[in-house]
Amino acid sequence: MLAGAAGLAVAAATTVAGAASAQAAPAAPAAAAVSVGHSSGEPDFGPNVKIFDPSMSVAQIQAVVDAVAAEQVPNQFGTQRYALLFKPGTYGTTADPLNFQVGYYTQVAGLGRNPGDVVINGSVYVRNQCDATGCVALTNFWRSLENLTINVTNPTFGCYTGEFWAVSQAAPMRRVHVNGLTTLMDYCTGPSFASGGFIADSSLDGAVVNGSQQQWFTRNSFVGSWSNGVWNQVFSGVQGAPAQCFPAQASCGGPYTVVAASPVTREAPFLYVDSAGHYQVFVPAVRRDAVGTSWSGGPTPGRSVPLRDFAIARPGDDLHEFTSDLARGRNLLLTPGTYDVAKTIQVKRADTVVLGLGFPTLTPTRGNIAMSVADVPGVDITGVIFDAGPKNSPVLLQVGPKNAHKSRASDPTALQDVFFRIGGAHAGKATVSLEVNSDNTILDDIWAWRADHGTGVGWTVNTADTGLVVNGDDVTAYGLFVEHYQKYEVIWNGNRGRVEFFQNEMPYDPPSQAAWMESPTVNGWAAFKIADSVTSFKGYGMGSYSFFNQGVDIFADHAFEVPTTLPAGSLNDLLTIFLDATHGKGGILHVVNDTGGSSTITNPDVPVTVVSYP
Repeated sequence: MLAGAAGLAVAAATTVAGAASAQAAPAAPAAAAVSVGHSSGEPDFGPNVKIFDPSMSVAQIQAVVDAVAAEQVPNQFGTQRYALLFKPGTYGTTADPLNFQVGYYTQVAGLGRNPGDVVINGSVYVRNQCDATGCVALTNFWRSLENLTINVTNPTFGCYTGEFWAVSQAAPMRRVHVNGLTTLMDYCTGPSFASGGFIADSSLDGAVVNGSQQQWFTRNSFVGSWSNGVWNQVFSGVQGAPAQCFPAQASCGGPYTVVAASPVTREAPFLYVDSAGHYQVFVPAVRRDAVGTSWSGGPTPGRSVPLRDFAIARPGDDLHEFTSDLARGRNLLLTPGTYDVAKTIQVKRADTVVLGLGFPTLTPTRGNIAMSVADVPGVDITGVIFDAGPKNSPVLLQVGPKNAHKSRASDPTALQDVFFRIGGAHAGKATVSLEVNSDNTILDDIWAWRADHGTGVGWTVNTADTGLVVNGDDVTAYGLFVEHYQKYEVIWNGNRGRVEFFQNEMPYDPPSQAAWMESPTVNGWAAFKIADSVTSFKGYGMGSYSFFNQGVDIFADHAFEVPTTLPAGSLNDLLTIFLDATHGKGGILHVVNDTGGSSTITNPDVPVTVVSYP
């Protein structure tokens, strides 16, 4: 990820946050190690699932969470994974709050049926990472905060007072109730760039500081107030959202893209402990034309699945062997860790749940598809990373076979917080990351990333054509992030598709224009390609950025290529941006087809917009 202009909304952030003096957070109290996790009567989720209960002292909990943070905050491409789970109850007090940091591959979640069942008096925070060039949040990926209430209590933190969630992609906040200030920018160290992000089904009752966040997607939530926009802030079904204002203008602020209601949603399944102390997985029901959270009027509607109906996988298991469990009607729970997948995991039955704890990561090792879903409705996959292996896979995750036709609009398949990676941790190759063939599929927070840094990175090393191919009809995507693929980054072949928020960076590393041509007469590849056969599509808040860093001019003729025969107003609030006037070259010549101006070195870090097309 790359920063935009240096002055991104820092004034707005500091104004909302107040004039508290910068002060380092206090050191955690010393404490002896405490046994957390598997014990008598508890499920065996393995050593990297830490389960806390309110009988533990703050000092005991602090020792565990601080040790995990010390390991994970700098651990961008490591193999360690953690889930920190809190049983129903209250943690911390006004006098003795619980405040802790969240690093890479760490899930923090309450184990209540409702967000109010787990209350933390304190904060659960993510801050900038600092090196010799400064302090930014641009690579704060792969972490999550879910299903709890935070009464912000950190009065001795100085500048850091508040609930800091300074993240970028693949770092969702779901089913969280914050009483107090929430800031998506760490404005206490500079230059504070950030490139998020995703919030769903949450109530942020105080002020929300967007600050330097280049783009952000918020769905079916409540916000007390929202400070500002930068490039592409999108709200869907959000109570308290700012008014529509795109592009940014003095009369209304922005830029804000506002969709009044989310047409069809399914919130992510989650693990909880019932009143009898039994573990279950709750699967939320489908919502139509939803506004606000699923739990504001009472418990979220849906169904509970006993944990006994899940096969529990642990690192080192042969995941293909779980295919027989899935075929017999069991579901699959993946515990934290990395998994080599030598044969495709086949999900064959309707309404199967695949639930990841602590960002389990699946890597195909033989050029195979890592996971496939049969031609069945109602499957739910959540909280999983798919990491390309050393031999090229045709697809990493395939939802439905070619020509799938057995989906049901009343029981859609859904993917929530599912992430894809080509390179970075190791060399990897995959032609397509995610292929959706089933109709009526919901994509809710997807990040498909061909790595621009880390291990195994290079134009001919981490090869990947396309992040997402949609062949199914009536597919809806909320919070779609697809970056750095080498051809069309998204190909949309299905009818009646819908995308609310799209964020893209074109590949940084084409070695020459000749190496990156859609055709002999078309420079580059569009970020988003809608097939000529498509007659109906709706898009809101869709942006594509360029940063070609090989020292030669590289151009893309179009960011979006779509049929000109689409109904008027099918695409709304489109933008392109040229990043980094110091090192970038070339740029994007048109926003959609041949409409919209160019984003090049002559207008760096300035959105070039098209409000409506065609």
